[in-house]
Amino acid sequence: MTEQYVLGLEEVDEMQVAVVGGKGAHLGGLSRIEGIRVPGGFCVTTDAFRRIMAEAPSMDGLLDRLSRLEPDNREVLRTLSAQMRRTIEGIAIPGDLAAAITRALGRLGEQAACAVRSSATAEDLPTASFAGQQDTYLNVVGPAEILRHVSRCWASLFTERAVTYRQRNGIDHRTVHMAVVVQQMVFPHAAGILFTADPVSGNRKVSTVDAGFGLGEALVSGLVNPDVFAVRDGEVVARTIAAKQRAVHALPAGGTQEVAIDSQRQEQPALTDAQVVRLVQLGRRIEAHFGRPQDIEWCLVDGGFRIVQSRPITTLFPLPEIGDQDNHVYVSVGHQQMMTDAMKPLGLSMWQLTAMVPMHAAGGRLFVDATGRLASPVNRAALLDLMGRGDPLVRDALETVLDRDDFPLPVPDAGPGGRPAGGAPAPIETDPGIVAELIERSQAVVAALERDIRTKSGPALFDFLLKAIEEHKHVLRDPLSVQAIMAGMEATWWLNDKLQEWLGEKNVADTLTLSAPDNVTSEMGLALLDVADVIRARPEVVAFLQGVEDEGFLEELPKLAGGAEAREAIEGYLDRYGMRCVGEIDITRPRWRERPTTLVPVILDNVRNFEPGAAERRFEQGRQKAQAKEQEVLSRLRALPDGDGKAEEAKRMIDRVRTFIGYREYPKYGIVSRYFVYKQALLEEAGRLVEAGVLPEKEDVFYLTFQEFHDVVRSNRVDDALIEQRKEAFRSYQALTPPRVLTSDGEAVTGAYRRDDVPAGALTGLPVSAGTVEGRARVILDMAEADLEAGDILVTTFTDPSWSPLFVGIAGLVTEVGGLMTHGAVIAREYGLPAVVGVEQATRLIRDGQRIRVHGTDGYVEILS
Repeated sequence: MTEQYVLGLEEVDEMQVAVVGGKGAHLGGLSRIEGIRVPGGFCVTTDAFRRIMAEAPSMDGLLDRLSRLEPDNREVLRTLSAQMRRTIEGIAIPGDLAAAITRALGRLGEQAACAVRSSATAEDLPTASFAGQQDTYLNVVGPAEILRHVSRCWASLFTERAVTYRQRNGIDHRTVHMAVVVQQMVFPHAAGILFTADPVSGNRKVSTVDAGFGLGEALVSGLVNPDVFAVRDGEVVARTIAAKQRAVHALPAGGTQEVAIDSQRQEQPALTDAQVVRLVQLGRRIEAHFGRPQDIEWCLVDGGFRIVQSRPITTLFPLPEIGDQDNHVYVSVGHQQMMTDAMKPLGLSMWQLTAMVPMHAAGGRLFVDATGRLASPVNRAALLDLMGRGDPLVRDALETVLDRDDFPLPVPDAGPGGRPAGGAPAPIETDPGIVAELIERSQAVVAALERDIRTKSGPALFDFLLKAIEEHKHVLRDPLSVQAIMAGMEATWWLNDKLQEWLGEKNVADTLTLSAPDNVTSEMGLALLDVADVIRARPEVVAFLQGVEDEGFLEELPKLAGGAEAREAIEGYLDRYGMRCVGEIDITRPRWRERPTTLVPVILDNVRNFEPGAAERRFEQGRQKAQAKEQEVLSRLRALPDGDGKAEEAKRMIDRVRTFIGYREYPKYGIVSRYFVYKQALLEEAGRLVEAGVLPEKEDVFYLTFQEFHDVVRSNRVDDALIEQRKEAFRSYQALTPPRVLTSDGEAVTGAYRRDDVPAGALTGLPVSAGTVEGRARVILDMAEADLEAGDILVTTFTDPSWSPLFVGIAGLVTEVGGLMTHGAVIAREYGLPAVVGVEQATRLIRDGQRIRVHGTDGYVEILS
């Protein structure tokens, strides 16, 4: 194929990123939109860049060294990137390539002033903007200078910031190539940036315009504060006019300079309202062409707008695809399920299939559409009360949306109302036999599933799974199970509300639930202490585990003194709990049975930090503390007016809590047990596809939905491009923070704590487990990297049941996500750990190793000096 070194902007479009880079492709696309004026120019293609790279054999070795480098090794990275830039800038541009560039320049006018702009193939992408990572040169005049600056643009692929950005985003340096855009220079009256969606709130109906005098470089470089305009529905709805003391102007002989702005002009708006509205209309046209919100650089020249760049806004959280134009309000499922990480498509679709309510996927997360219940006066109060008990930030966010005049909710169809909040606890007898019966039922259902699925494969497996999922939902809807869960939760709420009213004591139920029976999640943490007891007595095994990295380590254990007993203990634990893992609602996450090394650091911490028999002692201490609290509470109540009646009522509720609150954790255990059975069967099917040459590797099916996987099994054909596209999308979703509440306008509503009882400087959260503790903060984002000492306070984003083995070794808990009845809160109460959850940005604001004080009764965290 003949190499093409130069292409006119009119010859390219957004499909040609590999040839002209992201910027060049977008400019070509822009130039094809009716009514959009783009300064003329041409692209020096990636063929030219590859030709230059071939002229420098030393670059191969430098790229090898760079790829092996850690992103944090700044000193070596700086040295290497400087060496690469010098190498590229030192290569003479071959005569035929120089001639092609000069010919194209001649069509603009040989002495025309030009902007010479880098355009990398990993730039202005939907998933990564790379904004400002490579270089742009303005007002470059004459062929010799143009050629010199083209070389500088090629070299800027290896600026320190660009190299670091690629490494942090997992992008291979060898896969990125550099094109260069050469465009006729424009000399604007004003310039700036237009966001077709509000980049802060995410609202797609609000556009924001930043504007300043002269070239846009003054704004981009931070030299001046811009005027800022907000536009909604064709009208300027907000404006901030800045004092613009300086501007950047072009010099006649080339280059630019800063100039002072006349004092009379400094506080004049750079654009009139009419110009702002016209600019936003152009932006909407560009957005429609590219199919997503855009970050657009513009110039105002002779009263008309020129567009000099457009790239996707990559920081916006995507919207669920609903298919109507009505207003919708979505509530995050991840914040309820303690799993706010992005999920892969198979994980999303499996949770949607097994969920009790319809869910919508967006940005790798799931959301429930709460619009109908919010719009109905009958259901709204119950929903807000339920959300407020779980996570006050969700409730506040929903109330914020409801208070808006510009976001009316559609009138709901008349239908049955929901169960009113705050009513009497579910009518159920306080009988431990009920919980025993429910657990037995669940175990029998999982055993039957394991037995029946063994004979299924191919399309028959998927048919079987669809029926199994229906049964799965039937089990979750079991009225007795729902009554047992609600009985425990509502009795907890009753005790906290009534005992605060009668005795003036907050969160009394936190102590009354210590060591509650039948809690499979708290038992899981204590059971790992028993495993540590077996291993602690075998020094050779302890030494071996300290160096374990390979997942096959269990096979090696019997070769050591005492290793057979250690292996038996770990295997026994995995038989009961091996289906669990962090983020377990995503079926694609590796389970402990698949990755047992995850448990090794926790076992070793338990060996180091505890004495033999700690599990039994710990449970008994909690039980006795709860019993003592019960006697104290009842005694104090009897001393009150109508004390016998109050004590009798409280005793009934305490019995109810002790009987049912532990079962709260069991349905999730049943779900995850079934999930592991589904997963093993699906991976066996994926293995057959790999053997048949349909898939390169089994885990590729994680990027298909359940239905797509079914189709591949039926047809023995897979869309490789779709899987690659999904992998890229998943990588981009991992960088996004999901909102608690999202509107169909795209606004991410975070909510706020409306409290005035928190000391200045403290971090506010939700009190979920009473007590105050001071200690060293351990900020841990990956359970497998835990390294805890007695008395440490765990600080993390979220804790699902899989984190409970860590809870036995800590003194307190702080999380960014959570509610009163989420798993981490329940287990913290059972273990008697002071805990505050829902602390926004806790893992950023608290540094690992800092001393902090957790106020679990009042719901705040102090960072100590």
